[in-house]
Amino acid sequence: MSVLIDTPVWPGPHGWLFCHMVSDLSHEELHAFARGLGVSERAFDRDHYDIPAHLHERALALGAELVSGRELVTRLRAAGLRRPKRSRRALPRPGA
Repeated sequence: MSVLIDTPVWPGPHGWLFCHMVSDLSHEELHAFARGLGVSERAFDRDHYDIPAHLHERALALGAELVSGRELVTRLRAAGLRRPKRSRRALPRPGA
């Protein structure tokens, strides 16, 4: 398993803090881990899940590896799984 998670420092709705969770193996692994954590696929954003701080310790207990935000992105890029926002603009719109 190669699920990575950073520290919850990103502000979100309801005054909550969020962290990012990725896999440097596959999106399928990431989705399976998120399901086991009880996180909806609606929290998936292109290449990562936004995880609320209250689930951070549970993710670590289930085997996620704590890394810095920089290492998370570096490993995601090295795995070829990084999907920056600009790549969405390059994709054709459905029905176009």
